Amino acid sequence: MNTRFHVRPGGALKGKLRVPGDKSISHRSIMLGSLAEGVTHVSGFLEGEDSLATLNAFRRMGVRIEGPDQGRVVIHGTGMHGLRAPDAPLDLGNSGTSMRLLAGLLAGQGLDLTLAGDASLSGRPMRRVTDPLALMGARVETTEAGTAPLHIRPVPALKAIEYEMPVASAQVKSCILLAGLYAQGVTCVTEPAPTRDHTERMLQGFGYELKREGSTVCLEGGGKLTACDIDVPADISSAAFFLVGASIAPGSDLILEHVGMNPTRDGVINILRLMGADIEVSNEHSVGGEPVADLRVRHAPLKGIHIPEDQVPLAIDEFPALFVAAACAEGETVLTGAEELRVKESDRIQVMADGLQALGVNARPMPDGMVIQGGGLQGGEVDSHGDHRIAMSFAMAALRADGDIHIHDCANVNTSFPDFVSLAAGAGLSVEATDA
Repeated sequence: MNTRFHVRPGGALKGKLRVPGDKSISHRSIMLGSLAEGVTHVSGFLEGEDSLATLNAFRRMGVRIEGPDQGRVVIHGTGMHGLRAPDAPLDLGNSGTSMRLLAGLLAGQGLDLTLAGDASLSGRPMRRVTDPLALMGARVETTEAGTAPLHIRPVPALKAIEYEMPVASAQVKSCILLAGLYAQGVTCVTEPAPTRDHTERMLQGFGYELKREGSTVCLEGGGKLTACDIDVPADISSAAFFLVGASIAPGSDLILEHVGMNPTRDGVINILRLMGADIEVSNEHSVGGEPVADLRVRHAPLKGIHIPEDQVPLAIDEFPALFVAAACAEGETVLTGAEELRVKESDRIQVMADGLQALGVNARPMPDGMVIQGGGLQGGEVDSHGDHRIAMSFAMAALRADGDIHIHDCANVNTSFPDFVSLAAGAGLSVEATDA
């Protein structure tokens, strides 16, 4: 099915809304809750296709999970060694987080199983996790190209390693730490730049001891997880579309409630503020070890900037939306150090450049980023290439376009933001979805 978005130009974003629960935290709540001793209660769970793929995978490995029911999930943990091998490959759909984290979590379980995904996921690089897992003694087989499906073979035991990551990646870090739960000795991971730390925070929330020193995090295998309650905050990656939309659309005044403000994820706010955005943070508090706050964003004239490379890992998923902000800014915006964008759900550098050019923007892709000359957008047709974040970013672009924008291949918006169209329309975006 080809879901298409038709977005009419103009308008403003106003009111108060709460975007869906954080996808990263939703994934991890299922994973750790399934391995815990006792019953874990989750509220605010994201009922998108990616996190549901993780939930269904653990159900197929014998975990009793109730829900989701309006974001509430009850997980009856099996303990660290209670999972069972499924009778067929685990289909993880479009979810790279599910596949890379499960590769680590399952590598030392003594199970024989296969992790599979859709065409997009089957084209993404997996050696970045299978290579360090092999150093730990795991047997995880890929295709000759180093892609899924991943066949995990049982091994007697894993051994701890000290691993320096060549590329900043929360998925790689989390994969190794989760494998380290089952390794003999102390596993340490050193990252070249800060990445999201939801895995570390949640492990501690489940009572597992770990140590952080500078850019290194370590844990010792052989411990246990104890069930707890988790309140999933609103996803800052989903909030990012509305932060950009309200910033670029004259007359906008929007409040986003209960947004996760993890300091390893706040790059989108930092970058928008450097561009001149008017974003006000209030009602700051902590929920389950994760900082949350309400965000008020009002229209402000944006200016082009050189995006600081230390902010790139803190905003890696938000760059499609930030590219739209750059297209509406005055002057030139330059992004470098973001080669990771080439291997997301799509090649986000090339696909965004193609789409912006189709809308009349001077956007020049580079191997590790893009140069965008701001000024404005025309109407036109763009192809999201099945990438949910690209589809939603171009929908927000219509707020400043001079004609209708038609966006093709938008079905995967359901992976992270199933109510995007209705929520955005309620805030003032003139968007419709049709299926062909």
